[in-house]
Amino acid sequence: MGLSLYQNTPEARAVFDQADEQLGFALSTLCFEGPEETLTDTINQQPALFVTSLAMWQRMQAQGWAMPAYVAGHSLGELSALTAAGALTFAAGLRLVRQRGELMKAAGEREPGAMAAILALDIPTVTAICEQASGENGRSVQVANDNCPGQVVISGDETAITRAMELAEAAKARKVVRLPITIAAHSKLMVSAAEAFAEAVDATPIQAPQVPVIGNVTAQPLTTPEQIRDELKAQLTAGVAWTDSMNFLLAQGVDTFVEVGPGDTLLSFIKRIDRQANRVKLTFGDNL
Repeated sequence: MGLSLYQNTPEARAVFDQADEQLGFALSTLCFEGPEETLTDTINQQPALFVTSLAMWQRMQAQGWAMPAYVAGHSLGELSALTAAGALTFAAGLRLVRQRGELMKAAGEREPGAMAAILALDIPTVTAICEQASGENGRSVQVANDNCPGQVVISGDETAITRAMELAEAAKARKVVRLPITIAAHSKLMVSAAEAFAEAVDATPIQAPQVPVIGNVTAQPLTTPEQIRDELKAQLTAGVAWTDSMNFLLAQGVDTFVEVGPGDTLLSFIKRIDRQANRVKLTFGDNL
């Protein structure tokens, strides 16, 4: 991940090198060579995604790309977006991302949970299913990601997740898939992580962003340090309102979306939200 970018662009190489120095280990080597099971451990995966995204962003800046009207990031990507917008320095953003991964892993070990993707049911239906599944066993499950129409991810206690999956199948979901993860991100099981992360956020210098950042929790622009702190403190236990976030941007007249990062998942979401929107996928090679 990011190897071609590193090899061909000095701006990107500088980002990876700075991350290696700050973290005290060769994150770049882990990105480029693996092993995959180590890279996908959340304490490494989160910094790896953050650093690769910011390396792409620095390359874009060096090539003269204009500053966008808005930025947004899905879950972890919100920290990348805040850094790209100048609300966080790269060093501060990377430090928060590393702490976020460590805290989420620890919370998952203390209170293991589960996540599942549900296709072809709307948000009101999935929300009602989560409420029913939570009420039946005293455990909790909630909507974690409203990614796009017809794709919702739920998160929470293992027992409640299992029951919610059964209810979703009974409600004629096209597909219900348990995700290969034991960390119940964006759920109440992340309370301990959120409390510790809030302390880290308070200790981090945050500036007003150069352009509005659309918050995951509120789906509204974040323009002040206070709004950003509140957003980051709420993020680990609240759902990602991605559909609402993109609809907000569309309502502002945004017609072109550029995904900065190692993949095109977010572009697939915007395609489901508005097929008329222009979607730009970047690559890691010389043509970026």
